[in-house]
Amino acid sequence: MNKTQVCMSPFRIVAVKRLLGFALLGLVLLCGCAEEGPVVAEFEPNWVFAYNVGQRSEQPMDLAMSQTQQALQDLFGTPDEPKLPEFVSEDDEYAQLISMDHLIKASGPADASERGLFRKHCVTCHGVTGNGRGPTAALVDPYPRDFRLGRFKFKSTPIGTKPTKQDISYLIQHGITGTTMVKIPELTDADIDALVDYVIYLSWRGEVERSLLFEAGELDFTDAENPESLYDPSLKNGSEEQQELFADQWDLLQEFVLDVADNWLEAPDEVKDVPERDATVVPDTAEEVLAAMQSSESSPVKESVARGKKLFLGEKAACSKCHGKEGKGDGQTDDYDEWAKDWTKKFGVDPTDEEAHIPLIARGALPVRKAIPRNFSEGVFRGGSEPEQLYRRISLGIEGSPMPAAELEPQQIWDLINFVRSLYVPEPDPDTPGQPSGAAGEKVAMSSSL
Repeated sequence: MNKTQVCMSPFRIVAVKRLLGFALLGLVLLCGCAEEGPVVAEFEPNWVFAYNVGQRSEQPMDLAMSQTQQALQDLFGTPDEPKLPEFVSEDDEYAQLISMDHLIKASGPADASERGLFRKHCVTCHGVTGNGRGPTAALVDPYPRDFRLGRFKFKSTPIGTKPTKQDISYLIQHGITGTTMVKIPELTDADIDALVDYVIYLSWRGEVERSLLFEAGELDFTDAENPESLYDPSLKNGSEEQQELFADQWDLLQEFVLDVADNWLEAPDEVKDVPERDATVVPDTAEEVLAAMQSSESSPVKESVARGKKLFLGEKAACSKCHGKEGKGDGQTDDYDEWAKDWTKKFGVDPTDEEAHIPLIARGALPVRKAIPRNFSEGVFRGGSEPEQLYRRISLGIEGSPMPAAELEPQQIWDLINFVRSLYVPEPDPDTPGQPSGAAGEKVAMSSSL
């Protein structure tokens, strides 16, 4: 090989092509096309999930994909003209889940009057479809969230349940430290409410799409003379038998839609309260914990940190197995989060097999990254640095990540919170040599993914 040659595996070639594709798409979305007019936004099909279902069911998915997209458009509309099914909007309970006024305000082109919030502020990372594949997605770490899975990391509800609207609102309002999702000061409370509903809408639509594609894998589309059908509106005008078949198809669609809606409506009842803390034992900030540890005087904070360290290193909490004995995120480093496992292990694809990833990368999957535990010396807590937010992360676990809920008493959790905050190492303040800089939350750690 001479100096001008570059050796790349097929996996890397595909990945690079996808990065270039994302960059080009970003230019189109942001700049439009002067000769052909503005780009018409569309919801991108879930090609990756469809491919995996087709591989498992050993049949082509072309007809299933076509029928699924038709069903989704009939149910949820388009990015410019979103809607909800009549059986949702006409039901008092389900209608309260999402405001149509909010959907209109958040959807549509970024430059449209009184509209376009999502495409103006969120699409570059999350994509028009909310699939986490916006123009810059492949270039940032961690990857943006794919709302279609219906799973959210930072919330006040247990793993396996939906977040509340307040949970999503908190993240939009404050941003997620250590990621490219930053606080947007110009957003009003009304804007945030609209974006919250739109995120739920995209997630709702994405989960229904997955349910339809999975159902398609149970049907037989290979019989050329009499293929089974997932959703065929033309049957409504056919024979009595055909009309009955369509009624069954519509009932199944309604079941999928309402199952997801039920999960969202139940979220407020799933919230786990955070017990009141004693601020003299568990201070508001990491800086206060560090100040107590640097003092020569004994204090309740020091005692709490000592108890927390034992828990951290012990078998009961077992934090050090992933985060390392010094909390630097160097314990377990060979696991993957659920976003990667969803299209790899879930369908029997080895996350380490780069060759097996090629057809999935080509269909929209982002290259696999390992889940790296938090390095507490950086002082970065993505779900919020307030003690109450940290309490939720430990007591409830982090959805989609390898971090489970801890089975500990409340005071033990508070002690752990004090200990992990005591590991923070502030950067030197350039204006005061030898002195720590400001708030821990100002630090950004782009290399961690939990």
